[in-house]
Amino acid sequence: MQPKILNQRYEIEEKLGDGGMATVFRGRDTRLNRVVAIKVLHPHHANDINFLQRFSHEAQAAANLRHPSIVDIYDVGQEDRQHFIVMEFVDGPDLKSIILRKRQLPIQQVLQIGANIADGLDTAHNLGMVHRDVKPQNILVTQDGTAKITDFGIAKSGLSTAQTETGVTFGTADYISPEQAKGQPATAQSDIYALAVTLYEALTGQLPFTGDSAVAVALQHVSSKPPPIRRHNPNVSPALEQLILRALAKNPNDRPSSAREFASLLRTQEESEVRITAPQGVRTGNLRQPPQTGPLNTNMRNLPPKRSTITSPMPTRNGREFGGFIILLMLLTLAVALVYLLLMGPLKGLMGTPTTSDSSGNALTLRAAIPTGSLTTVPDFLNYDEAAAKDAASTMGLTLKGEPSAYSNDIPAGMVMSQRPPANSPIPTDKTIYYVLSLGRSAPSVPADVAGKPAMAVREQIELLGLRTILIEESNLTVPADAIIRTDPVAGAPIQPGDTVRLYVSIGNKRRVPDVTGTTEADAQAIIRGSQLTLGTSIYQGCDVLGTICDTIDPGVVVSTEPAMGALVADGTTITLLVRTP
Repeated sequence: MQPKILNQRYEIEEKLGDGGMATVFRGRDTRLNRVVAIKVLHPHHANDINFLQRFSHEAQAAANLRHPSIVDIYDVGQEDRQHFIVMEFVDGPDLKSIILRKRQLPIQQVLQIGANIADGLDTAHNLGMVHRDVKPQNILVTQDGTAKITDFGIAKSGLSTAQTETGVTFGTADYISPEQAKGQPATAQSDIYALAVTLYEALTGQLPFTGDSAVAVALQHVSSKPPPIRRHNPNVSPALEQLILRALAKNPNDRPSSAREFASLLRTQEESEVRITAPQGVRTGNLRQPPQTGPLNTNMRNLPPKRSTITSPMPTRNGREFGGFIILLMLLTLAVALVYLLLMGPLKGLMGTPTTSDSSGNALTLRAAIPTGSLTTVPDFLNYDEAAAKDAASTMGLTLKGEPSAYSNDIPAGMVMSQRPPANSPIPTDKTIYYVLSLGRSAPSVPADVAGKPAMAVREQIELLGLRTILIEESNLTVPADAIIRTDPVAGAPIQPGDTVRLYVSIGNKRRVPDVTGTTEADAQAIIRGSQLTLGTSIYQGCDVLGTICDTIDPGVVVSTEPAMGALVADGTTITLLVRTP
């Protein structure tokens, strides 16, 4: 059982959570009388001398990192078979919890978090440290909004002489860089990629790549193109979308050259967002709205609000600055009117006064035609539905006329997707404005003749149609590994944009060891027998072996398997169950 005090100094108060490598506790440093976080390694690592040497070396290196956006490491220690790290205690949730609760975070908050974490990573990179597991679970957010990255426990120092075990790839599949997924060494560019995945998730509420297994997700990181961010969150500016997608480039050389550069680019976008959200009468958040000042636009304020959501609060403007803008616009309007009158006078004098005769032969004077309506500015009707656009136009004395509808990948069905003349053009109020309504995305269908083709190529082909995909692995004797067996829905079937297509992918004459963790020994045995694998003997483990995780596992419940769950093995492979002692 876990002792109450480690090394006669660190008092354990409560358990905060479990990870793949350690259990984290809230504790107190009795010598300095301060709250700390204590990470205790799982006991099965205690038998791995190479792991412990590497862990100790890297933890000591990480303890030298000092940055406001990095969780401080205070101490590394050991008591009996328990190895632990003492860290700064951060009073706040991890970013993953916030994303799960709020789904899409405010854009400015995401940019601030991203820039701060990039700053912290840059400090680590300059000291030769690569984190290798950047993800929202490892980013803590304090009550005042400060973001800090933690868990440099698997980070690797450039000064380290320890080598990563062949075939072992550190990192989490959802956030892993393409080079790590291919078994190549992680670099600073790998951390930038993982941070970009994290920001993608914070902006959209979902990951760029999903799948039924870690391998399926990792393969997408290697070869699939991430869906556009603005497809999930149209409030994200095109410039910000391009920055995140640049950091998600498959080639590390195409990403920002350093975490410092990435932080700088994120702050530039943050400043742009502040300017965009300022109430200058033209834009609010990322939504286009017509100006509401000056004599040319007195009716514009009758436009209904667009059907979008503002993700950022609007900062206030100085009244004097805003008043100056109104005066400037009034002077500009007066200048346009004067130019119009000056031009009309000379033209009428040069042309003379043309005459004709009525039916009685009396002379009639033909006067120059002058627009009967007053001058106004074309409003921006994009993203309005037809009824709202017509109501607004009618209020302003304008006439709207529809043109043939068209498909659009960006504008929802039934909303205005284009107009002429364009928004903000000065026109007479009696002039007609033409608009085109969106039919939404064109209805796609599942491509034919994909059986036997490489899964990643088919997946990219289908996702380009605006569809989602899920890879499902199946054993197959005839279809080569990593090729498509079949699809669901079947090829040629009609489907709606955004729907999901299941791609059944061959893993050849092999199968994966099923995940039986947490099941009873009897249930696990039944699952193994039904999976064309051979059931071996069970190995029972007591608390002396399981250590701190022993209390979380009931007697007779499966802890793990050999080969490991998820491993790709041939039919008939013998599976050994590791079970807590009944």
